[in-house]
Amino acid sequence: MSGFRSGAVALVGRPNVGKSTLLNALLGQKLSIVTPRPQTTRHRVLGLGNYPDGQIAYVDTPGLHMGQKRALNRAMNRTAASALADADLVALVVEALRWTDEDQMVLDRIRDSGLPSVLVINKVDKVRPRERLLPFIADLAKRQAFVEVVPVSAQKGDNLSPLVAALLRHLPEGEAMYPPEMVTDKSERFRIAEIVREKLTLELNQEVPYGIAVEVESLREEDGQPVCSAVVWVDREGQKPIVIGARGARLKRIGTAARREINALTGQRWHLELWVKVRENWADNAQALRALGLE
Repeated sequence: MSGFRSGAVALVGRPNVGKSTLLNALLGQKLSIVTPRPQTTRHRVLGLGNYPDGQIAYVDTPGLHMGQKRALNRAMNRTAASALADADLVALVVEALRWTDEDQMVLDRIRDSGLPSVLVINKVDKVRPRERLLPFIADLAKRQAFVEVVPVSAQKGDNLSPLVAALLRHLPEGEAMYPPEMVTDKSERFRIAEIVREKLTLELNQEVPYGIAVEVESLREEDGQPVCSAVVWVDREGQKPIVIGARGARLKRIGTAARREINALTGQRWHLELWVKVRENWADNAQALRALGLE
């Protein structure tokens, strides 16, 4: 197909710049979970954008960050770095008017990769007047020879078409890598576990920071109804009653919110069983990280 372009674009940046929100906005559907907490994304998530003149395999990545105290943090950084190794093009996502040491660390990684990079300046809807962006863009252009600079608002869905056009311009010509009906490489089991984890994170907010993981133990059918049984892993005994709440009220709220979204995703009415279990310091245990698909 003459002029058709296809390739992998790694969405990289420090935590909380809006990579997952951007992926969801580009796809027009929710694929990556989103919370206000940094480091919500733990996995590499592939989302496919199919366009008349090309196919983009967007790869959402965990935010590259400096604090690597726990094995989980190191695993997340490795996941993000490996996405660079497999990409044709990098989209560096930054927050408008904000540049930190972690942003510089990400830029250094991109420079080391030798890949062409597009600078995506997100959250520009918060900048008034818009002209304040110009010196910020000029400063970043001195740091790296970006092939394009595109300001966007992932939250508002602003300026996404020019971003897609810019990404396609710098991908190689070639046939689509994936069938057009495919949206992601992630299984239903993975997406359900992530929805539950999102609702846990939103509900618990500051109370149980990062010591939570979700593992779907079974997907089955009972009396014609799909049933999901999932374990919420915490890494300390004291966290268990916090997650469950008084008389189980909090876990019930989390389950109800998750079930609604799972129903909407699958078009089916699910019964969701949630159990809270303790796995001491799982975020520092390489074997536990492998079991949970985080390594």
